[in-house]
Formats: sequence, C-alpha cells, structure tokens
Amino acid sequence: LSSISISTCPPHSFCHVFVVFLLLYSLCIFCFFFFLMIRRPPRSPLSSSSAASDVYKRQVSTQSTGNIEAAKTVASLISSTLGPNAMMKMILDPMGGTVMTNDGNAILREIDVVQPAAKHMIELARAQDEEVGDGTTSVIVLAGEILSLAQPLLERQIHPLKIVKGFTLALTDALKVIEEVGIKIDLNEPASVKEVVKTCLGTKFGSRELDLMTNLAYDATVRVTRVNAVTNHKDIDFKRYAKVEKIPGGDINDSVVLDGVMFNKDHIHAGMRRHIENPRILLLDTALEFQKGETAVNVEITSDTDYDKLIQQEEEYIRKMCKQVIALKPDVVITEKGVSELAAHFLMKAKITCVRRLRKTDNNRIARATGANVISQLSDASEEDIGKGAGLFEIKKIGDEYFTYITGCPAGSACSIVLRGASKDVLNEMERNLHDALAVTRNIFLEPLAVLGAGALEMEIACRLMENSRTMTGATQVSYQAVAMSLEVIPRILAGNAGANVIRVITDLRTRHTEKGGQQWGIDGVTGEIVNVNDIKVVDPAAVKNQALKTAIEAACMILRVDDVVSGVSVKDDRTQKKAAPAGAEDGGDIGPVQEQ
Repeated sequence: LSSISISTCPPHSFCHVFVVFLLLYSLCIFCFFFFLMIRRPPRSPLSSSSAASDVYKRQVSTQSTGNIEAAKTVASLISSTLGPNAMMKMILDPMGGTVMTNDGNAILREIDVVQPAAKHMIELARAQDEEVGDGTTSVIVLAGEILSLAQPLLERQIHPLKIVKGFTLALTDALKVIEEVGIKIDLNEPASVKEVVKTCLGTKFGSRELDLMTNLAYDATVRVTRVNAVTNHKDIDFKRYAKVEKIPGGDINDSVVLDGVMFNKDHIHAGMRRHIENPRILLLDTALEFQKGETAVNVEITSDTDYDKLIQQEEEYIRKMCKQVIALKPDVVITEKGVSELAAHFLMKAKITCVRRLRKTDNNRIARATGANVISQLSDASEEDIGKGAGLFEIKKIGDEYFTYITGCPAGSACSIVLRGASKDVLNEMERNLHDALAVTRNIFLEPLAVLGAGALEMEIACRLMENSRTMTGATQVSYQAVAMSLEVIPRILAGNAGANVIRVITDLRTRHTEKGGQQWGIDGVTGEIVNVNDIKVVDPAAVKNQALKTAIEAACMILRVDDVVSGVSVKDDRTQKKAAPAGAEDGGDIGPVQEQ
C-alpha cells in the first residue's frame, strides 16, 4: 500500500508525508517493546510460592474469622445471664419439655451446634463446671471477648503465634495479680465461708432463699469432709456422698440436710417394722433368692414327686441363706439385688425389715453413714460388717410415695439433702444452684483464698496489665493489651444488665483503679453504681477466677492456631456430605442452626 501510495501521489504531497509518519511510529513502538523485553528481570523461582502463600494467608484469615464469629455468637447467647439481674433462658427439648435456667453450663449443654469452634466453646463451660463448679458464664463471655479483640490483630496481618505469645504472657501476669490481691479465709469462722457462698448464690434463682441455701451447702460440705490423719489431705466428694432428693410439694423452707441418708424405697413385706431405734444394719450385694442358671436349663420330671423335690431344694437353699443372715442378728437388711417372697417371709418371722433393689450409690452412702460394710458373700459376713452408727430407721409416706430415712449418724460422712418446692422446674433449678454452692464451699475448704468480686478483680487486673504493656513493643504489646481490654467485659456486662450508663460507669471505674489503693471498687450488680466491694461483701473463690482465666485464654490460643477444618467423616452422597461438612469452614461466621437437644 505504501508503494502504491508513493507512486500514485506526487512528491512532497500530504499522503507521502503521512505514510512516512506511520512507518516511523510503528518502528518506535517496536523498539520500545523490544527494549522492555531486554531490560525485564529474570522470573524468580519463588514467585509461584509467594502467590501460594498469599492464597494460604487469605484461607487462614477466612477460617480464623469464621471461628471468631462463632465464638462471639456463643458468648452473646448467655451474656444476659451474668450478674444479680441475670435473665433466664427457656430451652425446649426434643420430647417437648422445657428447661428454665440461667446457669451457663446448663444452657449450653442443651443446645446443638454444628460449627466446630462453637462446639469447643461449649466444652469450656463443661470443663469449668467439672473443675470448680462455678464461673461457667464468665469463662464463655471472657473467651468470646478475647477472640473478638484478636480479630483486628489478624486483619493487620499479625501472625497468630505472635498473638498467642502475648496472650500467654498476659495470663502469667494475671495469675500473679490474683495471688497478690487474694484474701485469706479463716475456715474456723463459718461466717467467712458463708459470705463466699452467698456471693455465688446471689446471681442465681436461689437468691430469694439465700440464707437457707447457704446453710444447706455449708452443712452438707462439712458433713462429707474427711481428713487424712497422716497427710492432712481433705477428701470432699459431695457428688457421691451428698445426694439431693427432690420431693415436689411443701415449702422450700422445709428443705434440710439430714444427719444420715434417705432414699425412695419401702420394705417388701407388710408385716415388717417401719420404725426402729438404734438399728443394726446389714448391707448386701447379693440376692436373697434361688440362684438361676446363666443359660436355659431343662429339667425332665419322671414322677409326681420330682417337682416337689425341686421346690424343696429351692426352699432349703433360701432357708440356709436366711439362717446366715439371722445369725448376725440385724434389724435391717438392705440389698442391691432381689429378695424372694419366701426369704421375705423368713426375715419377717425373725422381725427383720428388708429393703431390696437399692442403687449401688445409695448403698455406698449408707455404708459411709452407718459404718457398715457391703457384703458380697454371706459366708464371709461377720459382726464387724454390721452398721451400728444410725440412731433411727424410719419409713415415711410423703405424698403418694414411701421414703426410707436412716438418721442419727453423728460419726457418718455421708448425707442426703432434701429439697422441697412447689414444682419440678423450681426443684431442678434449686438443685443446679445448690450444686454450684457445694462446689464453691469445697473450693474454699481446699484452698482458703478469696478475691473481691463485682468486677473489681477484673478491672484491677486490666489496669495492671495495661501498665505492664508500656515496657513492651510490637505484636507482643498489642496482643498483651488485648487481654487487658477483654477483662473489662465482666464489669461492662454487670453494668449493662443493671441498666446503668455503661460508658460512663466503666470510665469512672477504670479511673478509680488506676489510683493507688483503688482495687476495692466494683459495680453493684443490682443498681449499676460504683461501690466499695467490701461494703456489699461480694467475694469469690480465687480458684474459680484462676480456672476461668486459664480456660478462657488457653481456649482462645487454641482457636487462633487453627488454620483449617478437615472433616474426618466419610460421606456417601451429597446430602450426607452437607450434614457432615463443618458449617463456617468456607463462609466463615455462621455457627449453623442452634437447636435444642
């Protein structure tokens, strides 16, 4: 085309100049790109790994965000159940029943979640309840707040391990603060111990009968306490030897701790005695009936006297067993197995009262209360196995059921706690409250150290950690400060549930704790005002606070170290795969459907 244009156009014409300009322009562009190709640096072999690293960082960030959102959702679920003005939750079970409670562990164990991090949060409440019995709501709220404040650090591309390092340093310093501000409790003064128990019950449904519930918890704990004479170690097993018996009806003030045991059983023969003073009690782990074969046994009868011989052999076997029992001269025989009608007849003739099919746990409590030994073979029974520590054996009818009382056991270390109430819902909630009170009393007996409550301890630790963080730098400082700021969530929720101005109250409380000698200032959970905690007598066991901090911070560290969730469930079809795949592993924050279990 250029040749044609040049030949057809006159010299120095416009067309000729234009074509020459295009040729020069194309040459310049070609030279420019050629120059760029020559000066281009060689491709680094690490470029592909760098891109993969960016993808991995985005994946870790997405998974961490999902876990943090799940933890925050679980914490927000029970935050309203903290403090004296705590609200209650009504939970529907699969059978159509309802559970009404404000206990954090009782609420979380009834719900079903899909997200793995949310399941881990629920396990924190169970671990806290098994270890110290109280502080289940606080540990969930604190763990959720720590993770919430760790989220901005992850968004700033701070590595999770650096955040975990700061969290660990903050935990160590926080535990030192608890030791410094701890208050020694004199176990010889019951009033000091009861003040701690009242603080535990003050945030629960049982606070309306505060003195009664406190006395029940204290008396039961003292009753089941055993001290080793050699090591001076205290054995307080209230779960096994202090059983709560709930009897609907009556007034709650009728609740009492028995100086013995009680169980829901009646004797087996109408002619047996129901009232025996200073009884001799024999406890058995064997049946008073003819021993049946372990497999099917066929007996062939050839004459009319063979069947009578079988009956006579069975009668002689039972008569021999009853003679062995009668030879020990007991007044009461209690067995975990069955008792035949013939054996009941022989025992009634000997004026012996018999109770059968008792739970093994109840039998062990009777043995510990009366000093008896549980016998597995009647041939090995002796006079030393008879329990003589009870003052009264009595069978009472309450409502439509019979209850057996074995009381008057001054040397026994087992007891029954009889709870009376208007309805089963009230009794169930009172039992949960009493369990927490028993655990707190046990903690004080084992470790007589208490700390100020009402948010005073948390704010004091927060202020000291913030002051310590001034000597740090970098990622360790910001993660250390995150733990300090997260501790303020406890007084913040107390003020919010009381209807106070949260920002103003928390700012004032923080200012007072920064001053010298201001560690006694806390928040009145009823009015929302800042008060001297020593005046309102709100003290918590140091063991509960220690365990709550350890559990919350360590759980937050574990969740932050998770970079992916892998399902170990084999799937067969798409439907099963959708159910087995952890919700939130891809999209992040949803904990899945929350269902009542």
